[in-house]
Amino acid sequence: MSGGRGWVVGVDSGGSGLRVALARAGGDRPPAGPVRTGPVRTGPRGIDAGEFLERLLPAVRGLLAQAAGSGAAAAGTDAEDAEDTARDGPPAGDPAVVAVAIGAAGMATLGGDLRDRLPEALATELGVRRLALAADAVTAYVGALGQRAGAVVAAGTGMIALGADPGPAPDAVPGRAAGPGADGGPTAPSPAPPAPPMDTAPAPPARPGALTPGPPPADAPDSPRAAGTGGGWRRADGWGHLLGDCGGGAWIGRAGLESALRAYDGRRGGSRALLARLEAVFGPPPGLPGLLYPRPDRAAVLASFAPEVAACADGDPVAAGILRTAARHIAEAAAAVCPPVTGCPVAFTGGLFALGDPLLVPARAELAALVPSARPVPAEGGPLDGALRLAGALATDTLRLPADERMLTLHTGL
Repeated sequence: MSGGRGWVVGVDSGGSGLRVALARAGGDRPPAGPVRTGPVRTGPRGIDAGEFLERLLPAVRGLLAQAAGSGAAAAGTDAEDAEDTARDGPPAGDPAVVAVAIGAAGMATLGGDLRDRLPEALATELGVRRLALAADAVTAYVGALGQRAGAVVAAGTGMIALGADPGPAPDAVPGRAAGPGADGGPTAPSPAPPAPPMDTAPAPPARPGALTPGPPPADAPDSPRAAGTGGGWRRADGWGHLLGDCGGGAWIGRAGLESALRAYDGRRGGSRALLARLEAVFGPPPGLPGLLYPRPDRAAVLASFAPEVAACADGDPVAAGILRTAARHIAEAAAAVCPPVTGCPVAFTGGLFALGDPLLVPARAELAALVPSARPVPAEGGPLDGALRLAGALATDTLRLPADERMLTLHTGL
């Protein structure tokens, strides 16, 4: 393996679509992309690997062509960098793409077809020799914290907390440059995508099942421990809107709609302010069940009401109480996964936290009460940044995150 030579690919796949970005393995170029395509369907075998490849391969080849040509604007480089790339291209003897990292919603439970087919297909089509297949919670973690020990709460429609205690940094390899974010430091962020419906921004509904339930927590009986270095992954919640995702967008929206319907019925615990917002968004309350229950994206519809709850929080004690309870759930999940390290960094990431202070202030206060040693930190990047970091670390032999049967599987020597 040639360390910093060649290219790495990061992929973020979810309900709003598939995003692909390209970077130098040595981190000496800003990332190119992202290229965006539509979402990949699921079938009897889970996420459809054939369709995944149909969307991924043309995007990667297009980015490689841009990087090897004079597409400075597309590659996000200045003119001098573009000329160097056009002249040099991938070094002779190197695979064009040395590592790929894919973060996908549903990878833990719906990723069987991807795990079966992608390693051989990417080796054949792109010459890839190193591949990481990760749950999107893992790439959210890496985007937010790099390879530091800590905890990340990722919240959109759903809510999941993930903690890790990676092993020590590998010894430096002479002449080897670190990959994008390989040392846990920030990468150049990929351009922020426009806020898609039912996904990353709280104003529109977020995608249903944004963080699909995965394996049991690492300390549960018979739970598979990490196969790699460090102390393994710890997760809390992420069980979907019917069984958990407590404090997530669907949870907040459902609680707000219930309080609105209580006011409509004349029951205790109702909120006239939330009832007014229900009527403005969905129409007369008696029609709400017919609008909601037949929908396959019920969780996303519920989550679309979370910003209405936040908007009412300043003047409505019921709405404010819903957000305080959501904040407590979020803090409890973070506390459950914090590794036992001094000053454990905790990052909140995902569209739900764009609700701002009505949710963030009580969440931080609850976390401080539960884990006084926790240290809230801003997320350094998003899931696509995390995928690029993961691919860069894999390419340069600096990856020290724990492997896991379903959360993070690694394929080398393909």
